[in-house]
This record gives sequence, structure tokens and C-alpha cells, in this order.
Amino acid sequence: MEPMTLSGLIVLITVFALAIFLGFELITKVPPTLHTPLMSGANAISGITIVGALIFSNTDFNDGNPGFAAWLAFFALILATINVVGGFAVTNRMLNMIAGKRGRK
Repeated sequence: MEPMTLSGLIVLITVFALAIFLGFELITKVPPTLHTPLMSGANAISGITIVGALIFSNTDFNDGNPGFAAWLAFFALILATINVVGGFAVTNRMLNMIAGKRGRK
């Protein structure tokens, strides 16, 4: 594997910064009625992160000894799981609030 060059690093930082600005602009333009589907989509992406962390943590590193990468994959798995469970809990509460308002009318 070749070492990263300065121009490659600049490209990666530029793409990362553009993704941040684009994501912020897209999220702030979402109307309030679409926040629940948006949350569900974010939870699905976190689910993909869980699958990736599971695959990555199952790989043999350093001749079978878990190294830094394996611990990082385990940490990513824990955080993504917390994100998915919390996201679905918040989405469920939002849906219950909407259903409660419709039931009172």
C-alpha cells in the first residue's frame, strides 16, 4: 500500500468538507412533516454501519491477535447499535405523537 500524498489528502479533505456543507443544507431544508421518514433513513444507514463493523471485526488482524483496528471496529459496532436503538425509539415516539394528535380530532 502506497503512502498518501499531499494532493490525495487535500482531495479527501475537500470531499469531506463538501459533504458536511451539502448535508447541512439538505437537512435544514426538510419540512417538519418529513422528519420522521428522514430519521428512518438515518437509522437504515446506521444499520449498514453495523453490518460493516461486524464484517470488519471478524477479520484476522496481526496473525489472529486483535489489534487497534479490531478494537476500533468493536467500538464502531457499539456506537452504531446505540444510534440505531435510540433512533428507532425517537422515531416511535414521534409517530405516537402524530397518531395521538389525529386520534383527538
